[in-house]
Amino acid sequence: MTNDACDNTAAAQAIAGQGAAQGAGTPVDDAADPQREALVVEHMTLVSHIVRETMTRVPAHVSRDDLQSAGLTALVKAARAYEPDRGVPFTRYAASRIRGAILDELRQVDWASRSVRRRGRDLEAARTALANTLGRAPENHEVAASLGLSIAEVESNDGDVARANVLSLQGSEVSFEDMLVSTSPAPAELVEHREKLEYLVDAIAELPERLRIVVQEYFLAERPMAEIAETLGVTESRVSQIRAEALVLLRDALNSALDPSLVTPHARPNGCAAQRRNAYFEAVAARHASGRVTARIPQAGTA
Repeated sequence: MTNDACDNTAAAQAIAGQGAAQGAGTPVDDAADPQREALVVEHMTLVSHIVRETMTRVPAHVSRDDLQSAGLTALVKAARAYEPDRGVPFTRYAASRIRGAILDELRQVDWASRSVRRRGRDLEAARTALANTLGRAPENHEVAASLGLSIAEVESNDGDVARANVLSLQGSEVSFEDMLVSTSPAPAELVEHREKLEYLVDAIAELPERLRIVVQEYFLAERPMAEIAETLGVTESRVSQIRAEALVLLRDALNSALDPSLVTPHARPNGCAAQRRNAYFEAVAARHASGRVTARIPQAGTA
């Protein structure tokens, strides 16, 4: 059975369920039913789009079918409750209802307790602070010591958060129209995005060799951490530490160029680690400036 057929079946069941529920209560305007059902059929692709976009941001164990079912049910409810006189386009109204239903479904999937989430944030903050102080990614025993925990507690909480890392969609309440491929971003947004990408490319290129290899192989080539560890002759734990160290450097390098107020001050501004970090920032800026100058020089035969 094709996806469209599944969608049609699920939508038909949802429509029937909604009709039965309303038949037991307040009567529905029969003349409006065909129009509302037409809205559902016409906008089923909207559900598929939102589900597809959501699946790229959640762990693999999340069921696409469950999200699709929740989205279709929300679409039917939106069609039943929609009031055209309010002047809100149905697509925008339905998208909001669908995202809300999918978010509710994800909350049911996410079994991590608030204490696990809070401890995860504490660990992340401790790692960032230690990385800035030490000039490298901290070991688990250092993180544990800074928080007064055991190494086993740190590793256990890391595992809990990783298994239940369902990304919150609270911050993605944007309209469906704003997410369509055919909708072009504003020129200022394009320029800003391109600038960030250019800085990121330059920042990766200027990373120390091992950090650069890990970033390129893990994030760009998508190689498993075990293969990268074998290539470098180190443990997977060490690759994870190198990755964390590289991400801190990349973040600070971009911030130093684009928004210096976001750069975390080094604990020892005159220390060797701080000097190496500053030298890295300067190298990234120089490479970026050199690239922009080169781009403005016309190639031979193109003038």
